[in-house]
Amino acid sequence: MGRSARRTALVVHVVSAAGWLGLTLGLLTLGITAATTGSTATVEASVRAMKLFADWLLLPVAFLTLLSGLLLSLGTVWGLARYRWVYTKFWLTLATTTATVFALRPGVDSAVTAVAAGGRLPDAGDVLFGPVVSLSAYVFMTVISVLKPWGRTRRGTRLRASV
Repeated sequence: MGRSARRTALVVHVVSAAGWLGLTLGLLTLGITAATTGSTATVEASVRAMKLFADWLLLPVAFLTLLSGLLLSLGTVWGLARYRWVYTKFWLTLATTTATVFALRPGVDSAVTAVAAGGRLPDAGDVLFGPVVSLSAYVFMTVISVLKPWGRTRRGTRLRASV
C-alpha cells in the first residue's frame, strides 16, 4: 500500500473508531438517564434516541472501523496475524460488531417497544449492558493500539525469521 493510501486508511480508521467510541459514550449516557430518571417522558426520549443511534449509526461506523482496520493490517507491515495486539484488536472488533447486531440493538428495541406501549423500562440491563461492555472493549483496544504490547505471534516470528 502506498504512503497516501496508507495515511488515508489510517485517518478513516482512527476517525471511525473514535466515532464508535463516542457513539457508545452517548448510548451509555442515554441508558443511564433512562435507568435512573423518574420521568416517563425522559425515559421514552432516551430509549428512542438510543434506537436512532443503534439503527442508523452504530453498524455503519462499526463496519467502517472493521474494514479500515482490516485494510490497514493487510496493507502494512503490521499484518493481521503478525502481532498479538493487531490480532486481538481484529477479533475484539469482530466480536463487538457481532454483539451490536445480536445483543445491543435487540435490547434497545425491546426497551423502546415496552416504553412506547406505555410500560416502564423492563430491565435497565437492556440499555446499560451493551454500552458498558462495548465501551470497555473500545477503551482496551485504544490502549493496546497505543502501547502495542505482547510482541509477535508465532506466525510473525516465523515470517521474520524467513526473511
